[in-house]
Amino acid sequence: MRHFAPHAEHAEALQKPKGIVLLVEDNRDLNRSNRRLLTLRGYAVHAVLTLADAREHLTRMEPDIILLDVMLPDGDGFDFCDEIRSKTSAHILFLTSKTEHADRIRGLVSGGDDYIVKPYHHEELLARVEAALRRRRMDKHLAQLLTKGALTLDIVANQAFIDDTDLLLTQKEFSLLLVLVQNEGTTLDMDSLYEKVWGRPMLGDKNTLQVTISKLRRKIGPAGFDITASRNKGYLFERS
Repeated sequence: MRHFAPHAEHAEALQKPKGIVLLVEDNRDLNRSNRRLLTLRGYAVHAVLTLADAREHLTRMEPDIILLDVMLPDGDGFDFCDEIRSKTSAHILFLTSKTEHADRIRGLVSGGDDYIVKPYHHEELLARVEAALRRRRMDKHLAQLLTKGALTLDIVANQAFIDDTDLLLTQKEFSLLLVLVQNEGTTLDMDSLYEKVWGRPMLGDKNTLQVTISKLRRKIGPAGFDITASRNKGYLFERS
């Protein structure tokens, strides 16, 4: 039996997408060509013709990038951007034939991240989408980091660093440190602290918690922090 190689566009679709794009463009030809262009470059593209359809999509998915036409049959792209800005962290790129300086300013003030003037070359569109995706990834990465002075906790990787030096914490050490750092300046009682980290009641097993605290104190001391006991009632993360 002969086996045929999949069509190039179908093969791209089988791979994990580079990012999710919501394309809002009422020009059917431009909508179709941009969708095909971005799909072939590895993006998952949701293409719509109206703001009403865009609203409906945003209730079901969180795009990385929104390519937003300004003049649409059921409203203004600038107003729509202002409407959704607090509801999505997607990078919003306006697609428009408006070239006035005031229009550019209005787009940025409404919450847009970039502005592409029609007509544009396909390579320019792709370059700006790539740049927007890099910025979004950087924003996501920064949101996953908790930094206190020289001490940084990577919440996704479960790693802690002093400057660029990995503290090589165990899973329990990292979980304990994270809870303490998130509650800096607040004394956490031993029972609730143990239950948050070990997932079960302490039942008098103070030694496990105390030993872990002791190890953490030695590791974070060089970063200028300490974990102090509060009259045997709990522990407090603070600057030493």
